[in-house]
Amino acid sequence: MINLLLLFPIIACILLFIFKKNCLNSIMINTYAVLHLLISVTACFGIDLLPFWRSYPLFVINNNNIIFLLILSVVFLAVAIYNSGYIKTEQESSRKIRHYSYMILLFVMSMSGAILSMNLGLTWVFIEGTTLASAYLIYFHKTKHSVEAAWKYVFICSIGIALAFVGIILLSIATGSVNSLYYSDLISNAKTFNPFWLKLSYVFILFGIGTKMGLAPVHFWLPDAHSEAPSPISALLSATLLNSAFLMILNIFNIMVTANCDSYARLMMLTMGFLSLFVSAVFIYHINNYKRMLAYSSIENMGILIIAIALGGTATLAAFIHLIGHSIYKAIFFLTSGNVLKLYSTKKIKSVSGLLKTDKKTGWLWLLSLIGITAIPPSVLFISEFMIIREFLTQNKIALCIIFILLLTIILYGISKAVLKMCYSEISEEKTAEIKNNLMQMNWKFYVPQFVLLILITYLTIFLSNDIANFLLRTFTTLS
Repeated sequence: MINLLLLFPIIACILLFIFKKNCLNSIMINTYAVLHLLISVTACFGIDLLPFWRSYPLFVINNNNIIFLLILSVVFLAVAIYNSGYIKTEQESSRKIRHYSYMILLFVMSMSGAILSMNLGLTWVFIEGTTLASAYLIYFHKTKHSVEAAWKYVFICSIGIALAFVGIILLSIATGSVNSLYYSDLISNAKTFNPFWLKLSYVFILFGIGTKMGLAPVHFWLPDAHSEAPSPISALLSATLLNSAFLMILNIFNIMVTANCDSYARLMMLTMGFLSLFVSAVFIYHINNYKRMLAYSSIENMGILIIAIALGGTATLAAFIHLIGHSIYKAIFFLTSGNVLKLYSTKKIKSVSGLLKTDKKTGWLWLLSLIGITAIPPSVLFISEFMIIREFLTQNKIALCIIFILLLTIILYGISKAVLKMCYSEISEEKTAEIKNNLMQMNWKFYVPQFVLLILITYLTIFLSNDIANFLLRTFTTLS
């Protein structure tokens, strides 16, 4: 099954190159999305669809990565369906759309490889692959701002990847006689590692891969890339790419915990986490571009994840609950931002008004996304953030808890102010007529993926909370 996940995109790209049929673009992307979800779900239940295919130890589906793989599958399927309608409204050449399809397939393949890899070196290769594949997707519209965003993305992420590579070299020095980069070997021998070189390697890896995860102060590519990429790509970047980098950091942190160097690692993670929240609060409060607003929200939520892991205890479980909630809600938010852009032809918050009046479906999706991403009950993020606050209090870190709540409140106010203004402010009759004309280009594919994701996350929150918690407790048990 793993072989199929990694080989199908390459086969699909070859077929697209040979036949050059426009209809094949969506067919290949949607087929891969359905196949990806089918393999992820069956693997979750321990079913091997293709037992006669050889499995390689380099790639494994296990308790550590199955949540990340399932999130990628669910979000990718929603994006693929949305993209089928979205791309038809783009006035681009067949050749350009075909290249766009190549890169989506390779981008998802690279994220899948990074998630499934059991070797640190190979994970690094796939993380670099995500940069190369997604750079074209950010550059897709070829405007001045998109070209600038793509170059900034490649430049900053390449520096981050280079730092991570230095970290891997330092880690190999710390291992001494253990000549292996397999996570299992590194964890089982971690107590014998040289503490100095291990701690030094963690600095480089955390900053390097933290660049891909969007953690401050190495987050500078993220607001530009997320705001300039097509909305389906923004959803993938925020809801899945950042998760892939987060998993690599978790694997390295697991080594630090086993080597009894976790107090050092936790301090660094708390620092970057709170810095991410601070940066998000400052920029969201004065934001004027709604896609950039969502990008800074991603930085905020990555900061929350890293803080939760650093705290340990029940906050570790909260981190994985938050991971699921953020990925689904942010995918809904970014896909819906594509609707807003189609309707109003602008990314400026002040130029969007009367959203509920012009398109009720988009308006309600926009409001429900606000409730979800800002952790307003009944959002599952409320549960995770409540658990994190409880862990702060349990560990008697009162000052950090107050700062945490204050920064989240500022971010809540900033996002709510923008979203409510866009939904409820008055709109002129002339602008309404123009928007109605744009609305005619949109079909069910612009709405159904978001509503399905919304139903899914609501169902998981209300009916399957205990089952999910028990499943997550089996994931990274040593982190707490």
